[in-house]
Amino acid sequence: MTPRPPEDHQTLAHSLQPRHVTMISLGGIIGAGIFVGSSAAINIAGPSVLFTYAMCGMLVFVIMRMLGEMAIARPGVGTFTGYIKLGLGPWAGFVCGWLYFYFWVVTIAVEAIAGAAILSDFMAVPPWIMSTALIVLTTLLNLLSVRAYGEAEFWFAALKVLTITCFIALGVAFIFGFGPGIGATVSTMKASGGLFPAGGMALFTAIPVVIFSMMGSEVATIAAVETENPAENVVRAARTVALRILFFYLGSIAVIVAIVPWNEIVPGHSPFADAMMRVHIPGAGAFMSAVVFTAVASCLNSAIYVTSRMLHEMAERGDAPGLFTYVSMRRVPSLAIVISSLAGFAMVLVSIASPERAFVFLLQSSGAIILCVYLLIAFSQIILRRRLDAAGESIPVKVWFFPYVSYALVAGILAVFALMATKPDLREQVSLCALLFVSAVVAYQFKRRAAIPPAEVA
Repeated sequence: MTPRPPEDHQTLAHSLQPRHVTMISLGGIIGAGIFVGSSAAINIAGPSVLFTYAMCGMLVFVIMRMLGEMAIARPGVGTFTGYIKLGLGPWAGFVCGWLYFYFWVVTIAVEAIAGAAILSDFMAVPPWIMSTALIVLTTLLNLLSVRAYGEAEFWFAALKVLTITCFIALGVAFIFGFGPGIGATVSTMKASGGLFPAGGMALFTAIPVVIFSMMGSEVATIAAVETENPAENVVRAARTVALRILFFYLGSIAVIVAIVPWNEIVPGHSPFADAMMRVHIPGAGAFMSAVVFTAVASCLNSAIYVTSRMLHEMAERGDAPGLFTYVSMRRVPSLAIVISSLAGFAMVLVSIASPERAFVFLLQSSGAIILCVYLLIAFSQIILRRRLDAAGESIPVKVWFFPYVSYALVAGILAVFALMATKPDLREQVSLCALLFVSAVVAYQFKRRAAIPPAEVA
């Protein structure tokens, strides 16, 4: 038997293209959160939710700019957890990596369950079997090659982008052209309580719902590792993705609140379908079900990819067992992919065995983790930027008006945590996130005392 070249089981492929990174970033953010979850945000704040989306969009924009700055200043350190390790120390890289892994493992289960629920309307198959089938299919796709994952995610994301673009164009044409006219739009908004029907504070109350639907832009730094020019592709994504997100989110939500009275939007039901039915598009409900399923499949595909790459990177720096550094002949971390998928499947089983206790705990405990990750990114950028300035280094990509914008972002994230803590239905998420954070710090202390060396790469 001919031995493998050493690099076949040591090095990830670098076959993703810049277009893949861009669409993976878009696909990570444009998911069921906008197609369905936006109904809850609109129900809370009414038309003023546009300001909420603008504020949250700016937060994502600054986070992406921070990632771009760190990537161009310190290329070759891996994903964003590598920047956090550089800025805050090994403990932060360890904690952030495992929290992020946990979040996406829960996401695997959630997306598989959501996809099965959609398919159950068309197929008389038990949901757990359908969830299993979806996880198996996306796992096989990830095992095939990173290029296969990238192409699949490219077309998944392209369909979502095309859907939203056509929706915005059709909505604008309806409002200003073949519909009842702009006067009817104004009347619709006035009849439903105006721009601030629930008061000015409602736009802040909707922030937790909106901000979680926009999470995922940081996936660009993970996918970029498997390109020829990681730093440049992170910067490219940082410059373009956030602006596109602002367009897609603000444009589509503006169309929805202009066509559909906000108080007639039912939480949990797609407001896109409601708007299209008012524009008299036949089959709108079935079409949106297909789009939402595509969004769910896309997020499931990305969740398996992200968890496996995070596990692989943590193993390379000694934060996870070294066996996860193994890369198959197809240049993918096959063992990390399989273990990540099995972890997601285990959570699907938990949802069946204990839907009201254990799974609710898993779901709620992951709720605020991404905010915690973003906070660590912000602190890391502040520290690394101060080091750059002290050393007199100049980089082409910087966060504007440093340190004021960076500190404003930190203050904004802390304000969201404080807001969540005041809401009975969100308070538990903050508490469980804090518990997980402390647990990860304790685990790092045990790991440090055990002096686990980083996995050696031949």
